[in-house]
Formats: sequence, C-alpha cells, structure tokens
Amino acid sequence: MATASVAFKSREDHRKQIELEEARKAGLAPAEVDEDGKEINPHIPQYMSSAPWYLNAERPSLKHQRKWKSDPNYTKSWYDRGAKTFQADKFRKGACENCGAMTHDAKSCMERPRKAGAKWTNKHIAPDEKVETFELDYDGKRDRWNGYDASTYARVIERYEARDEARKKYLKEQQLKKLEKSDQNGEGSASDEDEDEDDLRVDEAKVDESKQMDFAKVEKRVRTTGGGSTGTVRNLRIREDTAKYLLNLEVNSAHYDPKTRSMREDPLPDADPNEKFYLGDNQYRNSGQALEFKELNIHAWEAFDKGQDVHMQAAPSQAELLYKNFKVMKEKLKSQTKDTILEKYGNAADEDKLPRELLLGQSEGQVEYDRAGRIIKGQEAAVPRSKYEEDVYINNHTTVWGSWWKDHQWGFKCCKQTIRNSYCTGAAGIAAAEAANDLMRANIARKEAAAEDAKPMEEKRLATWGTDVPDDLVLDEKLLADALKKEDQRKREEKDDRKRKYNVRWNDEVTAEDMEAYRMKKVHSDDPMKDFLN
Repeated sequence: MATASVAFKSREDHRKQIELEEARKAGLAPAEVDEDGKEINPHIPQYMSSAPWYLNAERPSLKHQRKWKSDPNYTKSWYDRGAKTFQADKFRKGACENCGAMTHDAKSCMERPRKAGAKWTNKHIAPDEKVETFELDYDGKRDRWNGYDASTYARVIERYEARDEARKKYLKEQQLKKLEKSDQNGEGSASDEDEDEDDLRVDEAKVDESKQMDFAKVEKRVRTTGGGSTGTVRNLRIREDTAKYLLNLEVNSAHYDPKTRSMREDPLPDADPNEKFYLGDNQYRNSGQALEFKELNIHAWEAFDKGQDVHMQAAPSQAELLYKNFKVMKEKLKSQTKDTILEKYGNAADEDKLPRELLLGQSEGQVEYDRAGRIIKGQEAAVPRSKYEEDVYINNHTTVWGSWWKDHQWGFKCCKQTIRNSYCTGAAGIAAAEAANDLMRANIARKEAAAEDAKPMEEKRLATWGTDVPDDLVLDEKLLADALKKEDQRKREEKDDRKRKYNVRWNDEVTAEDMEAYRMKKVHSDDPMKDFLN
C-alpha cells in the first residue's frame, strides 16, 4: 500500500497491516486515500506505491510517480520560413561577405556567389533572416508533420483539377474534329463510323473510372524472401458501400475485429430487417451455402473417424458425393421406420374410421353361460396378457415379488422378506423378525442408559514415571540409600557379565524403597539428558 512512513513496526502491527491490505484487495475494506482525496488502487505493488525516504512524505500519496519536472519552455511551434527581420543600408562588420546578411557567413550563404561581394560593393545588401531556436519536447522532436501547412495541399488539388479539365477539353476537340471530317466525306459505311465513334467516345463515366479505387484490380502478395508471389487477391468490395464498422458508432455496439475484418453480431439489431443489407457474419455463416458447406465438413470428419477413407481437402468431390448418398439413405431409412411404426400401431391422424368393436368395446358375438358360470355357447373374450410372466410364485412364496414395501425396499408380503431369492418362512418368520427387532431396540436402550449413568473416573496420583503411588506411603531414608546402592551394583553387573556371580539367588520380594530406587535410576527414553548420565 502507499504508506508514507518506513518506521519500524512490531510483528503484531505488521500482521495487522498485511490483513488490512488483503481486505482492501478483496474489497472488504475501503481503499486508502491520498492527500488530494483520491482513492489509491490496492493492487499497486509496494515498490511503486512507497515514496522514497528523501521526499519525507508524511501521508500516503502517488505524487512521486507523476511527472514533477515540468519544463515550461517546451513548445510545439515551428520555424517561420522565409521571414526577414532587418534590412541594412550598408555593409556591417561580421556580416556575410557575399550578400551582407548578419545571420550567416559566406561559407553557408545560399545566394549565388557574386562577382564582387557586398563587402566590396556595399550594394544590394540582403535582409537578415529570422533565426529561431526551439526546445521541443519528446513528441515534438518525433512529430513528422510538425510545421506542415495544410493549406499548401490546395495546390496539389488545383493541379489535378487542371489536368482533368485539359483532358476533357482535348477529348471534346478530338470528337468535334472527327464529326467534321465525317460530314465532309459524306455518309460512309455505318459499321466503320460506329467503330470510330466507339473508339473516340470517352464520356465522363469512363474518364472517372480511375476513381473507383481499382475495384477489379488484381494485386500480388509478396511474402517470400526471394520476392516471389504466393498468390493474388481481388478487391471485391465496392468502395461506395459503407464499411461495416461505420454502421453503428456506439461504444457498446457489435464488436469489430480489425485483424480479421469480422463483425460477428448484428450492428443494427433494432433496425427494420427489410432495410438492412448487413446482418453480421454469424447470419451468413449459419444460412445458405455456408451452412451446407459446414454440414459437409462435419459429415466428412465423422465419416473419417468411423473408418471411411474420405478427406474434404484431398478429395472434395468424393466427400460431396458420399454426403449426398448418405442423405438419400437417411431419408430412405427414415421412411421405412415410419412405415413400420404405422403398420404396427396404426395412424391416429388417418381419416379412416375405426371399427365399431374397437370404439365401443362390443361385438355381435353371443356367449351363453349356465348356472355354474360355465360357457354353453360361444367363446369367451380372451383376456390380453403381457409378455412377462404373471402369478408365478417361487421358493414356496404365496405372493409375488414386489407385493410388499417398507423402508424404501421391495419384498414379499407373505413373509415380509426383502431378499429376492429367499425362502418363504411364513408367519413364523414374521414373528422371529419382530422379536429380533425388539431385542435390538432393548439392547440399544440399555447401552444408552449405561452411558448416561457412568461414574466419573477417579483421579490417580502418579509417581515419577507413571506408576500409582498410595496416599499413605512413607519411605525410610536409610533403606532407600541401601536400595540405591543395590540398584547401582545391579546395573554394573548388567554391563559386565564377568562380575555376575555364579550362584545367583533370586529374590521376588520388592519393597517400596527398591521400587523407588528403580524409578530414580531408570533412564527414560524421553529424557533429553540421557546421553550424559553414564
């Protein structure tokens, strides 16, 4: 941040400063303000925002980054060419010996050398030139048009207009001479006169053809190091048409890419479509032959990925023929599929009326039944059956799979089992499952009650190395000293087996003093000074 002071800061102040800068960068804290009340961008690096120590800046500011050495002597004016200042009457000392001007010497004089200079003749003294000295800034030194007078271009225009007028006048004179000559010679062949008139008839439209900015001009693009042409380009845009980037000059209008000369969106979306002649490049890319060419390319890519030997650039005719055959086969297959569906299910939009038995569900067939419900005469209507097996019971079940639902699981209703290939257990299985659930609930409740009634653990007083120490323990100092000596002797014997006696008597009785001596002499693995004990 643009901090002015470079004094020492504590670690806490430095941490707070970093947190404040992060909050400012994230937009959670207001930006820092300089002396003029302007906000300082929090993303400016510190080496740019920090002022040098010799400026003694008391408040944060970015003035040290601005141009503070401004020279008022810089100017963008230019020399007054041909201006004269003073006309002398006689030769002056130090003037040019050739012309008599004081602003230059004889070596740099621009007049022709006189036979006798003004120094000796004292006549025809040239006036002094206006000498100016400018201190130009960086832009003024490099401005190629500095001092250019735009009014001088009017002479160029006048010269071209005079040339055009002379050309028109000459053409009219040639035409008149030809007409006079034809009148004197009488009426000749009409074909010869027409050819001659066509040769001499150059109207204003043909004269001004050169102003059409070379519409059909073929230009060569030279891009190789040897100077060879790599191709030609023809300018196909009529220059009288308005350029696409000039149709809408608003800032938020359609974007124009000058490198590719493309404007993908419509520059005038709210204008009348009948009056617009340009709708954006995307409109032309997604319509007409451009869309067909895009579909042809996509088909060639997909066919190549599927193993077809087709390439759009290498064999375009083959790719186009293959695409046409593909469209024919696609339409044929589509019509076959449609005919198959209509043949199987019929056409609901067909004008033919459906049969009466299908509309009303009745027929003229008569069926007679006896008192027991058996058919005596006629045939009973067949019940439509699905292609799936129905009412098939497996594994001794009396219901089908899916007749029972519980806890987002399907099962059998007869035994309430959710395993598809299980064997039916009937009512006994239902009772056993309920008993198991009751037992599980009872166990869970007992564990929860035991966890709530648990007694707090008693705090144990630990000794030096983690063993329990009774509250009423009293150690004898003399016995403790003897136990320490015995512990030292035991450790020495462990180090050197030669000092260990042959007949060793093992004593299983361990007193409190012996245990305390063992604790005091024991080397703990976490002791940082264990390497210095021996």
